[in-house]
Amino acid sequence: MRNIVVLDAPSNLGLRPPAPGTVPGCYKLAGALREQRIVQRLRALEGGVVVPRGTTGGLAGGDGVFNAAAIAGYTRRLADRIEHHVRAGDFPVVLGGDCSINLGAALALRRIGRFGLAVVDASPDFRHPGNSERVGAAGGEEVALATGRGQGDLTNLEGLRPYLRDEDVRYFGIRDCFEEERAELADLKIPVVTVGDLREWGAQALGSVIRQAFEIPQLDGFWVHLDADVLDPSVMPAVDSPDPEGLTPDELVALLRPLLASAYCVGLNVTIYDPDLDPEGTAGALLTDTVVSAFDQD
Repeated sequence: MRNIVVLDAPSNLGLRPPAPGTVPGCYKLAGALREQRIVQRLRALEGGVVVPRGTTGGLAGGDGVFNAAAIAGYTRRLADRIEHHVRAGDFPVVLGGDCSINLGAALALRRIGRFGLAVVDASPDFRHPGNSERVGAAGGEEVALATGRGQGDLTNLEGLRPYLRDEDVRYFGIRDCFEEERAELADLKIPVVTVGDLREWGAQALGSVIRQAFEIPQLDGFWVHLDADVLDPSVMPAVDSPDPEGLTPDELVALLRPLLASAYCVGLNVTIYDPDLDPEGTAGALLTDTVVSAFDQD
């Protein structure tokens, strides 16, 4: 039985400010889930915190990724901690933060070997200079960056570009409306399961099939990236982009359980939930319940 270790990564360096003079509140995610006793409920060990250095910025698209130097430094330091736990045989649960924290996991695993990534997200986060003039916020670009697309100070840390191979990435819960993005991913042979697909095939059955796809000799394991906006805004309104027609909590749990139960799964990160948008704390409580339930194999 692996030790679950909860590690805080409260970075919002990858997001634009929601309004002038403000900062995205997703850096409070870890504190909110800890308030819901996620560490105790997972029977987890304490992993501490990797503190970001720098502040979120707001450069216009086309100027490159803002906060790039701060994100690069944070990625290395977060990778150090994740790498330590994975090599020790622990199961890190990393509480973000915006989605750019996933670069820390990707770099850590690239140092170790070849790993896959299960992206559970409403949107692909695959914006890059080849498909957009709005490149700038790493929180919407981290999968593109991790697969080697974009500026070298983020895509080629330690000379390890790419951290992930295209063929080792799988998407789940993408909204059906992202047709153009899905077409690009299809051309790259990166599998995408939309909300509609998931409901047609069944979340649990799909999770079991994809688990088997990751359990192959070519891979040393896989990581799960969970963006809270994959849930429908009726239950998870406290995100920066609450797109409609998302998953229910039961669907998300059914998808995650087979993945997290795999001996090949080496960690999970949770991102984007913003406590500032959840004054009663109900969405944070639901997100905590969902994550805890996903680990429950009884």
